Amino acid sequence: MTTTQEVPMPAVTGPTIPRWRLGEQLSELRKRAGKEPTDAAKEIGSSESKIRKIEAGDVPMKLSDLRVLLDFYEVADADVRADLLNLQRLGNQRGWWAGMGTVTSSYSTFLGLESAATRMCVFEPLMIHGLLQTEDYARSIARLGLNITPEDVERQVQIRMGRQKNLWDSDEPPVMEFILDEAALRRPIGGRDVMHAQLLHLLEMKDRCQLLVIPLRGGAHHGLLGALTIFEFPERLHSPVPYVEGQAGNLYLEKSPDLSRATLTFNRLTAAALSPADSADLIADIAARDPLIKLEPGS
Repeated sequence: MTTTQEVPMPAVTGPTIPRWRLGEQLSELRKRAGKEPTDAAKEIGSSESKIRKIEAGDVPMKLSDLRVLLDFYEVADADVRADLLNLQRLGNQRGWWAGMGTVTSSYSTFLGLESAATRMCVFEPLMIHGLLQTEDYARSIARLGLNITPEDVERQVQIRMGRQKNLWDSDEPPVMEFILDEAALRRPIGGRDVMHAQLLHLLEMKDRCQLLVIPLRGGAHHGLLGALTIFEFPERLHSPVPYVEGQAGNLYLEKSPDLSRATLTFNRLTAAALSPADSADLIADIAARDPLIKLEPGS
């Protein structure tokens, strides 16, 4: 008989975290039972690759396959089985983005983490973060995609606006902390009118989140290597997950040293930023005075 700890599941939105949790537990159960991925694959009539994807939380799992594997791993504890079956059910639910056409697996994972997080710490050096963007600003960003059609642009904008609605309008929105580099505020994406409206929107949003700005006069800081997001979840659900993205792809960092480094980086960025009040004053000043952004009389 093989047993493992219970997997209590707080309320969660989206399939990503349940899939990760189920995969982690199945991997542990398989190893305790002395089985290899090839053994599990043979038992449910699939490929070893599929077993590895299930254990990584990359793909959903059929209920019938889960029951077969629980028997194969000799999991007899009724509570453990019930928890894992619940994880399977949650992992097969459709995210809010399912009705918006095809979404890549990588982006689906990101949306799932964002939907499940209870706190997000975000640093963005180059542009206004997606959760703070106006529709026109988001459209200007979407148009930068290579070989992108007007239909693709509008779908990306709809998804971005959907992300905002899902979080900002939820009954219990996550605690959100944003740090922006001043350079992102001065880059007139979309032109003068779009950028001016975007800065005014930031001033409207400052009362719904913590919004800080790192001033250019501060010189070098710990965020020069790129954007960073740290997703935090209820302790029983999942450990925090730092996320970074770049031209080489997206990375989710789950190892303890990576989390410690990301947390330290964000803390140092917070220390380098202006206070919330001074950050708001700077945003207002840029909107009113920056020659590339301020509206001309009669505009």
